Amino acid sequence: MSPTRNIALTVHELEVGEFYWVLMEEAADGDAAGDQRHVYLPLEAAHDPYASYSNALVAGVAVMRRLFGAEGKPG
Repeated sequence: MSPTRNIALTVHELEVGEFYWVLMEEAADGDAAGDQRHVYLPLEAAHDPYASYSNALVAGVAVMRRLFGAEGKPG
């Protein structure tokens, strides 16, 4: 069984009305013993902006599904 990967999806508004999705993966040292911080590194990001937060979010989910499948398993 392959190890679990912690992936986060976020949306950033870099300019007013321009939204970009970003997929990030938790770094291996992100949750050291007793440390509650989670450190994430960029995995993939939108190259072109979306007109709304929700459009960017849906596009980011679509990329996650393409990369990891509908059940969260790598394709």
